[in-house]
Amino acid sequence: MTQQGRTVAVVGGGYGGAAVAKALDEHADVVLIEPKDAFVHAAGALRALTRPEEWAEQIFFPYSGVLKRGSHVREYAAAVDARGVTLASGARVEADYIVLATGSAYPYPAKTRTDSTAEALAHFKETHAELAGAERVLIAGAGPVGLELAGEIRAVWPGKRITVVDPGAELVPGYTPELRAELERQLAELGIEVRLGAALDAEPDVEPGRAGEVRASAGGEKIEADIWFRAYGAATNSDYLEGGLAPLNERGQIPVTPKLNVDGHAHVYAVGDLTDVAEEKRAGAASRHAEVVAANIIAQVNGEEPVEEYRPNPMRMMLLPLGPEHGVGQVPGEDGPALMPVDQVVLWKGRDLMNGRFAEMYGAS
Repeated sequence: MTQQGRTVAVVGGGYGGAAVAKALDEHADVVLIEPKDAFVHAAGALRALTRPEEWAEQIFFPYSGVLKRGSHVREYAAAVDARGVTLASGARVEADYIVLATGSAYPYPAKTRTDSTAEALAHFKETHAELAGAERVLIAGAGPVGLELAGEIRAVWPGKRITVVDPGAELVPGYTPELRAELERQLAELGIEVRLGAALDAEPDVEPGRAGEVRASAGGEKIEADIWFRAYGAATNSDYLEGGLAPLNERGQIPVTPKLNVDGHAHVYAVGDLTDVAEEKRAGAASRHAEVVAANIIAQVNGEEPVEEYRPNPMRMMLLPLGPEHGVGQVPGEDGPALMPVDQVVLWKGRDLMNGRFAEMYGAS
């Protein structure tokens, strides 16, 4: 099997797409289709909000550090077929291989709400100023994002009253009782109030991240705050794929084979949150997807049969910082899932949120 072309269109420049583009840059003619002007290390976004002077600029990495040979097209994809990508402008990028890596959307501040680094930095500083003046903070959503945001706020402002509400019956369902108990202990130690079984009856009239008189009720109890944040509502970025390459599932995800090909298309791949792989959608999984896809495309470009397959980890893993000095983690152990000591969570992720790793990968000094 010999391929005539070597143009690879990578649609999306997040954790999976940027990693694929960088890995293929020396082996193929890469066209990265991504409207943002820089890769955003979203895992650092919450700290960029609470410590913007120290952190905000650190989480943005211009795509010039990702691609040395390839090109970066700052546009949205409007449609994809087996031969290429139609852009929102109507222009076409013809490609021999396509990698779909558009990920998912999530409310600010966990993900930026603009494609411009300069505007995103301005947003972080504006919201920081609003948050700094608030005595009472309401966070809707007690998943990893909501709890991490609470921990970051507490690390900077020890005196604020922080309330987290969630309709679920327990924290981080699906993880071990040991992890849950340790998480509850640390939240209590940090003075972060968590109300479970308490969804907001209606979202407050005040815009999330804006200071104001926040009046809400959850589980029949009234809550008053000076600012609130939304920490729920992930949505797959796949509208441009509707009615195209393969039917999407109810979550908007596209079906893939073990080699991460889109079903029925040997030269089209997908990585990250966009895939229907049964696993938690995390940056680490997207990075592992990228390794498999890059190896398979390199094989195809070289006229070889692609053989790499992706196998989801059967054990749930999580590193959940609560600020730079606290947090919980669960990793695979010899006898099943194991609780990670706090100092290891801090060392692996909490202290620098793995920002150094991405600075090294994407050419930052």
